[in-house]
Amino acid sequence: MSARRAFRRPLSRRRLPVPAAVVAITAALTLSACGSGGSSGGGGQTQFVQGTGGVDVVKDRASRQSAPDLSGKTLDGKDLDVAKDHKGKIVVLNVWGSWCSPCRAEAKYLVQAANAYKDKGVEFVGLDTRDPDPAPALAFEKEFKVPYPSLYDSAGKLLLRFPKGSLNPQSIPSTVFIDRDGKIAARAIKALGEDELRDTLDPLVAEK
Repeated sequence: MSARRAFRRPLSRRRLPVPAAVVAITAALTLSACGSGGSSGGGGQTQFVQGTGGVDVVKDRASRQSAPDLSGKTLDGKDLDVAKDHKGKIVVLNVWGSWCSPCRAEAKYLVQAANAYKDKGVEFVGLDTRDPDPAPALAFEKEFKVPYPSLYDSAGKLLLRFPKGSLNPQSIPSTVFIDRDGKIAARAIKALGEDELRDTLDPLVAEK
């Protein structure tokens, strides 16, 4: 072997570091699309109990965690700050996408509940995710006559704001119920029907 060959070293490929934000957003987008998800989220920290129909509820109000900052542009380009604009109200946050079949299945029940509970201090807010173009999502809202706004979160950045170990959205669709104090009171990681919405909302409305 010649000296020239003996000292020849293979060229190494430099691995560029992946920005943390990209990693985090990628993790958020690994939510099971239109899946039923799992009953997780840190039960030991949130004191939640598994309710009927796959709805987790934090019955002890002192154990509820604060909802994150949920603010940004809606599908129609308006500014929305959930904590500020719906202060003192119960908020039902539904995570959905126009491409999601279970989201279409539950839409009529969400619309019915939004109209039925409007005068009971309950506000519904959508969080549209993974729609690279808002046009299909706007068509979805028009088709189902959705009476409430949806934050446009195509990259899933707002989903990252939910605190670790909380009843955070873990599938699409998911629905998070926020009490009058801005705390996360319940979460569903499945498409909801009329009975499940009523059974979750009525106890929150009754809280004083």
